[in-house]
Amino acid sequence: MRKSGILMHISSLPSDFGIGKLGDAAYVFADFLADCGIQVWQILPLSPTSYGDSPYQSFSVHAGNPYFIDFERLERAGYLAPSDYSGIVWGDDPRRVDYARIYTYCFHVLRTAFSRFKQTDEGYQAFCKTQASWLPEYALFMALKDAHHGKPWDQWEQPLAMREEEALEQAREEYAEDIAFYSVLQYWFYQQWDALKAYCNQKGISIVGDIPIYVAYDSVEVWSQPELFQLDADHVPTAVAGCPPDVFSPTGQLWGNPLYDWEYHKKTDFAWWTQRLRSAAALYDTVRIDHFRGFESYYAVPYGKTTAEVGEWLPGPGTVLFDAVKKELGDISIIAEDLGFVTPEVRKLLEDCGYPGMKVTQFAFDGDPKSDYLPQNYATTNCVAYTGTHDNMTLRGWIHSSPAKTIAFAKRYLHCRNTVDLPAEMLRITWSSTAKLAVAQMQDFLDAGPEGRMNTPSTTGGNWQYRTLTSDFTPRLAKRIYQLNELYNRLSEEPKLKKTKKAARKTAKTGKKEKKS
Repeated sequence: MRKSGILMHISSLPSDFGIGKLGDAAYVFADFLADCGIQVWQILPLSPTSYGDSPYQSFSVHAGNPYFIDFERLERAGYLAPSDYSGIVWGDDPRRVDYARIYTYCFHVLRTAFSRFKQTDEGYQAFCKTQASWLPEYALFMALKDAHHGKPWDQWEQPLAMREEEALEQAREEYAEDIAFYSVLQYWFYQQWDALKAYCNQKGISIVGDIPIYVAYDSVEVWSQPELFQLDADHVPTAVAGCPPDVFSPTGQLWGNPLYDWEYHKKTDFAWWTQRLRSAAALYDTVRIDHFRGFESYYAVPYGKTTAEVGEWLPGPGTVLFDAVKKELGDISIIAEDLGFVTPEVRKLLEDCGYPGMKVTQFAFDGDPKSDYLPQNYATTNCVAYTGTHDNMTLRGWIHSSPAKTIAFAKRYLHCRNTVDLPAEMLRITWSSTAKLAVAQMQDFLDAGPEGRMNTPSTTGGNWQYRTLTSDFTPRLAKRIYQLNELYNRLSEEPKLKKTKKAARKTAKTGKKEKKS
């Protein structure tokens, strides 16, 4: 079945609290997607953010971001009162996330809610048991970070950094209240996320979630399981991840993430990766794996280098990892991010695994009619066509920042006289392509300019801040997207448009929202 999707992270949802939440606005957005005939909502990693506020640099691969916990739902559960959060100024610009203010005030509100929560709650106790493989270590890690004023674990005192058992036992006792706090936050997050996902699924909308291939050095995984990574006896990386120099980056990209000790993973039959993907498959309906080519071969930069100019390509695990995962988990739904320098070996890995790769329309207009990203050259329908990813400029911004030669080719290819019409035409050819799934950033349907860009790779500051307003999601826009889906056969067999509109009319008439969870 041909489908379409919208890419927009939870943080970009409208809310009165400076950042998107798992509250009413998320359910209203799901209703909007149903009105559009959209069957896929793609988001970025749900993990807690760390350095640079990036969801791709997280303290944990399993935990959810506490910033997304909805205060109004905690209020309905009796843990908050409006006065606990209504007077806080969360930011000056409703279109941008002010992470400094979120960090300052969000946990203060959540601690107030925690003070009214009974840890004997049966649901909470059951949650702790089902998440026992990761939750205790994560909660301890976060409690220790607070005790050390947010410093990374390698700057803690030696007994804790190197996980001496006596020091850990003392910490568990000393910081028991903080450990419980971070455990309860995860209970609330999962509770709210599970309810939203169930609502989306009931409306025929599946969730595509993202996981980065690498983890952050300052993460509970590296601290608690150093044997998984290429570290020395002092748990310092021997090499880190990056990308070699190319025409776009003369010194390469130095990501700095620790690299996996793939030999160790093979000895354990990839148990850690299986658990990671099991967790992701429970959170999402489909898992998009970022930097998939790193499983075929990866670029290793010696630790301590300030650029990625010096490095070497080393073999990754290849298909044996995914064979092991399939043996344990069956056929889970995966999208492989296969962008960048794709070798024949990477293409072979993708083919052997059977996962759909990605085609990005913005990459198609380099002047070569044989470009793999032009729709007529798609070799298979088993792919996902994107107007652009979260790392791309918006379509409107793209036409103003691209070389004249690129724009000229795009206008010629799209039979488009006016440059101003290019974004709409790029959406159209993406939807008309043979790809089984077509996806666009919400910003592109809103015709946002450069201010709508979510992330600029290899830069720090100013990223991951884009937000929408409730007024953006109009019936007129929903109708336009619906008609695009209808024209290019991307509607479900039983469109839910009429049913959703009926519910909307009921809401408008009564002035009350239907119960969401």
